[in-house]
Amino acid sequence: MGSDNRFYSTDEFYLDAKWLIDPRHLFVGPKIGEGAHAKVYEGKYKTQIVAIKIVGKGDTPERMVRRAARFAREVAMLSKVQHKNLVKFIGACKEPVMVIVTELLTGGTLRKYLLNLRPMSMKLNVAIGFALDIARAMECLHSHGIIHRDLKPENLILSADHKTVKLADFGLAREESVTEMMTAETGTYRWMAPELYSTVTLKHGDKKHYNHKVDVYSFAIVLWELILNRLPFEGMSNLQAAYAAAFKNMRPSAENLPEDLALLVTSCWREDPNTRPNFSQIIQMLLQSLARISPREPVIPPRICASENVMMPPESPGTDSLMAVRHGSGEASHGMIEETPKSSFFCFNKCY
Repeated sequence: MGSDNRFYSTDEFYLDAKWLIDPRHLFVGPKIGEGAHAKVYEGKYKTQIVAIKIVGKGDTPERMVRRAARFAREVAMLSKVQHKNLVKFIGACKEPVMVIVTELLTGGTLRKYLLNLRPMSMKLNVAIGFALDIARAMECLHSHGIIHRDLKPENLILSADHKTVKLADFGLAREESVTEMMTAETGTYRWMAPELYSTVTLKHGDKKHYNHKVDVYSFAIVLWELILNRLPFEGMSNLQAAYAAAFKNMRPSAENLPEDLALLVTSCWREDPNTRPNFSQIIQMLLQSLARISPREPVIPPRICASENVMMPPESPGTDSLMAVRHGSGEASHGMIEETPKSSFFCFNKCY
């Protein structure tokens, strides 16, 4: 896009040069995750330990075009925002293969944290602190017109000291400006807002109207889970939970929640999306609850939200794959990487 080299471009892929990864400085280690469209490896970029996501090109011309377009969209969103509660985007490149590089996380998913804590629940001030991290990440995304659409404990990662939560896995994230004609892709029904799938059973490719308030509903389910450390819609399958929420207006019981938090949760999962609060309002309500139970604790600093950088790449194989967790020795993957000792990294050029 011009001789000043400010942007890297190939077909529909445009990236500011400061986010362009130089494959010569990229080294790949053991595979740590795999999804339908990509594999994630522990790796090193220059001197930094990172997570390297290698996106498959597809095995038919149609799939190749679709994946290239999806990759371009992912990277465009990744480079838009930064926040301390969003997984850090480091860079990307399209040649010789499509690659997205992010920070490597070590604290585990919120799902695993909660499971390890059961049958106990976390302290209420800790639960509210985690909820504030999540709400601030969502406020930042919404301020940039981005809807996550798949907010759930599996997509929330703890820092190594278990004091900070970061939002990841933007496989279903979309810009709100295009949701009026958005395909009916699905996240995880148990946490999804009913308007994403209710009224009419949508076939793949059909269109559905909704807005950013779908994330507010999901946040309510996550907050309920944070406080009580129980699976929402316990005893139901994901599809049964979706049917109960959409067609019977059923919600988890808020009886055992503190009164102010019960009010917050039930307002966030209201059937009418327009009556749900936004994340700025949610943050204020959470801060009031935190002040009530921990009046002497310092106020958590305000959000930091800038106009560039950071988010987990869409179509992620899952947050587990961003954590430094090994499943045996470095695993070969369809010729993409040689089996290696855990401590070794191989030049990226050997991975395609």
